[in-house]
Parts: sequence; structure tokens; C-alpha cells
Amino acid sequence: MPDRAVVLSRLHHERERLQALRADLSAVRGESEGGDLSELSVIDQHPADVGTETFQREADLSTLEQVEAELEDVDHALERLDEGSYGVCEACGRPIGDERLAVQPAARFCVEDQAAAEREARTGLP
Repeated sequence: MPDRAVVLSRLHHERERLQALRADLSAVRGESEGGDLSELSVIDQHPADVGTETFQREADLSTLEQVEAELEDVDHALERLDEGSYGVCEACGRPIGDERLAVQPAARFCVEDQAAAEREARTGLP
């Protein structure tokens, strides 16, 4: 496992990055929610424009949800660091490679188990 100070620095840096992204997305989302789409006059706005606005709102919301999930992963990694279980795969108990932790400091699974989880999520099959 990498040096604790290096891990803490990476996790705090990632947390700050995600918090800034969340703030930006929340600000953009707040600006775009100036009015309910159902209140827009059909004379003032083409139906395609309404569709575009709806799509953009959904995309922003989806991205915001992803950022929130990643923030939870970082907080969970900080807890694991304090508990002494950081760097250990939560599925199989083997160490997570230093290279993976350098790229994804909040990684919960080794490469093999992460791939299996993604495959299962995509197909519904283990």
C-alpha cells in the first residue's frame, strides 16, 4: 500500500475536486430551473427546444448523482484508511494494486472484482 500521507493527499484532493464539481453542477442546475418546463409557452419555445432543455436537465441530474456517489466512495475510503482496511478488496480480501490505487484512490475492489461487478451491472448476470 502507498504511504499513508500520499493516500490522504490523493483522497483529499479528489474530495475537493468532486465538491467543486458538485457546486458547479448545482449552480447550473439552479439556473436552469428558473421555471417549470410545463409553464413555458409553446408559442415562445419550439417543442424541440423544450426537449433539449429536458434532456440537459436530466443529464445534469445524472452527472450530479454520479458525483455524489463518488464523494461517498472517497469518504468511505477515508474511513477504511482510519480502520486499516484501505487497499484491500471488499469482495475477495486481496490487496488492491498500488497502480490502481494511484489512479483510483477510492477504489473498493481489485481490478478483477471491479470488472465482474461492472459486467453483472451491465448484463444482470454474475
